Amino acid sequence: MTVKRVELLAIEGKRYARNLRQLGQVRIDHNSTVTVVSDAEPGAATIEFRYTASYGAAGLITIEGALVWEGTPQFDAKQLTETWRASSQMPPDVASEIHNTVMRVCLPEAVVVAKDLQLPPPIPLPQIKFQAPGPTGPSAPAGNSMEVV
Repeated sequence: MTVKRVELLAIEGKRYARNLRQLGQVRIDHNSTVTVVSDAEPGAATIEFRYTASYGAAGLITIEGALVWEGTPQFDAKQLTETWRASSQMPPDVASEIHNTVMRVCLPEAVVVAKDLQLPPPIPLPQIKFQAPGPTGPSAPAGNSMEVV
């Protein structure tokens, strides 16, 4: 299985609240949805998707796109298209690959949109902690040590 190509078709962001501090803690929910699966070139399927980062009463980011997925000898693209048309389902390993690809492509875009709208980033940023200088001597590290958590 492999994703050959991903293209983003629409990016929409809305900030509903003027003052986010009044809302307190903002919960961010992520959702990746496959909307359409159709035949593409021979041996491949086009999968249309929608990624949503919902900030509750604070705002919403929606990204729509499409990707081209090539099948495997065990489960080809034509089988995927037929299965989707019949039940709107796909095998778990294919679904994992598709949704992980959507997240990998859309999350960085959503971070940029969130910054532009002055919303919190949709992923936790690493926290950096500095530790006080430890013992001195030839084997001790120089200066303060830093830990990223």
